[in-house]
Amino acid sequence: MSGPAGTPSRERFTAHLRRVAEPVWRAQHDHPFVRGIGDGSLDLERFRHWVRQDYRFLVEYCRLFGLAAARAPDLDTLVRFADLLQATARTEMDLHRAYAAELGIVPAALEGEPMAPTTRAYTDFLVRVAATGDFAELAAALLPCMWGFSEIGQALAARGLPAEPRYAKWVRMYADPDFAALADWCRDLVDRLAAEADAATRARMEESFLTSSRYEYLFWEMAWSRQTWPV
Repeated sequence: MSGPAGTPSRERFTAHLRRVAEPVWRAQHDHPFVRGIGDGSLDLERFRHWVRQDYRFLVEYCRLFGLAAARAPDLDTLVRFADLLQATARTEMDLHRAYAAELGIVPAALEGEPMAPTTRAYTDFLVRVAATGDFAELAAALLPCMWGFSEIGQALAARGLPAEPRYAKWVRMYADPDFAALADWCRDLVDRLAAEADAATRARMEESFLTSSRYEYLFWEMAWSRQTWPV
């Protein structure tokens, strides 16, 4: 298979995507918000801002899973995305609310939190791709969130857990092997879709992956700066 930038036939398409996006992913790992979680030095107000915004992000991510299930090319993929929607909308959202409570954030504050500009732009991009793009573009667009958090969680865990228990809990959550298995499943799906796609579709998949990767970086930056609407 030859990818949009001359991907070697022996290279996984997702490995090609990761290589193309390496500067963006490296910037995520080096971001002071991520490093601050890893060493426990992150200002708690910045982390609270991330938690509130991530809750709003997850609501829209559920919509993405619903659209993915509706557009899935086969029953197995439909069921998997339906399961992800169920797990995210119920289990993960409940855990997120419990996690927020530990930080002194009440449910009403989560529900009433206005989306920051970056959160709005990222989720609007994802839902637009899910609604109007090819299914392969949808899969490529959602991969950086799953895969990126798994990679960051594992990298931080390898350095040792921070002394701050709330940050240690965050690292353990995203370093969990079950979360890595979810990212691996999504990678396999993107690889399979790319193998069946033409060159133009693979180019759009690459663009979607890179755009989502950039938004992932901007989400860290949004939390670090505690971004809100200026007017």
